[in-house]
Amino acid sequence: MFTTLFIKDPVQAEPEHKEGDLYKVVNTFGRTFELKYGYYGDCDRRFEPDVIYPDFTKTPVYTDEGTPFVTMMQDACASYRGESKKTSDTTCAECKYFKRGEEWFGICTCEKNKKH
Repeated sequence: MFTTLFIKDPVQAEPEHKEGDLYKVVNTFGRTFELKYGYYGDCDRRFEPDVIYPDFTKTPVYTDEGTPFVTMMQDACASYRGESKKTSDTTCAECKYFKRGEEWFGICTCEKNKKH
């Protein structure tokens, strides 16, 4: 009787979200970003789409004051300063220069990274 509760239907249900669907509009540090569902790589396509954040290393975006946007999961740059030693897994979120905004967005307050 209970077995049927735990056996998945062999016909896969439609994913809750489709690639390109809008997740949320985020306003932070004077900029607006649309977050949509998608995939970071082809290997991810076997799973449901995830929320995709901009890649600020490929396409930098700055505040009106010239401060660069970063994401919490972005790889830390050469200016990283933190509690622990920088490794290949260290992210901007661990850096003393990271100032958190909405969602996983933030800005890098390091003067070396500022657009002059």
